[in-house]
Amino acid sequence: MQDPKSIVITGGSSGIGAALALRYAGPDRFLALSGRDRQRLDDVAAQCRAAGAEVDTRVLDVCDRDALEAWLGEVDDHHPLDLVIANAGVSAGTGAFGEDALQTRHILSVNVDGVVSTVLAAVALMRPRGRGQVAIVSSLAAFRGFPGAPAYCASKAAVRVWGEALRGMVAGDGLSVSVICPGYVKSRMTAVNEFPMPFLMEAERAAAIIERGLAAGKARIVFPRRLFAVVWLLALLPPAWTDPLLRRLPEKSATPK
Repeated sequence: MQDPKSIVITGGSSGIGAALALRYAGPDRFLALSGRDRQRLDDVAAQCRAAGAEVDTRVLDVCDRDALEAWLGEVDDHHPLDLVIANAGVSAGTGAFGEDALQTRHILSVNVDGVVSTVLAAVALMRPRGRGQVAIVSSLAAFRGFPGAPAYCASKAAVRVWGEALRGMVAGDGLSVSVICPGYVKSRMTAVNEFPMPFLMEAERAAAIIERGLAAGKARIVFPRRLFAVVWLLALLPPAWTDPLLRRLPEKSATPK
């Protein structure tokens, strides 16, 4: 969507979410930002207001569907939503102890249920007006499962495929859906990684790529291209060839971020 005026970003207190908020901040822009950390959220909001934007913040967990839907409804009542970016997510890995049931369910709950709740609420508000754009933040990890982060990969694959299918379903209602698949982006989430991250990108650069892709209404915003080519090839090759290689990759920290 070209020049959205009312924008919601979940997970807007750090990483890609914060970078997107600052990217969109400016005069005649309303930003509604959610996050789980009040101090970080307030810091981002202050920077956005300094750039001329009107900002509403809400500390909430996207897994709390009632609170999420109530907040989006309140925002829409005063600033009809143009763009909703379902960005909130967590990451964790197997570490030295494997991926236990509690960790797996937490990742799937936030990264799948939280995204689905955000998008469904946004679509319900936009559909009567016959316009609006929804963006789902997935990952390049959505194209091939990696032993170091099985639940994370599964969660990002789920929302990628769901978003791509949803795009066709709501197109007749005048709505647009874009799926965003970044590689490694500097953030609190990647800061715990103790292994090389190829083509690691600054969050500000990632936000610029995403903004351009959303303005063009792209169905899939994938970057960096070279890393996507590698992941795509891994997904195409037989598992018997790739599993031995992937099992040798470094493990990610087991602490959710």
